[in-house]
Amino acid sequence: MTSVPEPPLQRFVPYLAYEDAPAAIEFLCNAFGFQEQFRYPMPDGRIGHAEVTYHGHVVMLASAYKEMGLVSPSQLEGVHGQIFCTVDDVDAHHATAKAAGATIAAPPKDQHGQRIYRALDLEGHRWIFSSPSKPPAGEST
Repeated sequence: MTSVPEPPLQRFVPYLAYEDAPAAIEFLCNAFGFQEQFRYPMPDGRIGHAEVTYHGHVVMLASAYKEMGLVSPSQLEGVHGQIFCTVDDVDAHHATAKAAGATIAAPPKDQHGQRIYRALDLEGHRWIFSSPSKPPAGEST
């Protein structure tokens, strides 16, 4: 009998800054389906480090530390980057995110063989959620 191999290690891990990291953790869990794995509160009330996961993939986050040059997108004039995530059902994910208060930057649409929507979290990080497009009725894949 052979054992199932361990999945490969995640080689790139987003590490995001939030003015209100506790609120961000709650939002990411409620709107985008993440699960909180770890939280390290600092004596000054900020979050020194936290991790949330989605199907085993990690996103790290912390409170903004202006003294270290780490700020939230809410303090910037534009989007500095995006986080691209693959989900099982973009339309269901979109409905959950919208109901939880995510700002929808672009509703679900088929694009380049993927069904994609874009959303902003409570401090302006831009997330792109994608799943394979379903073939039109009557077509097979």
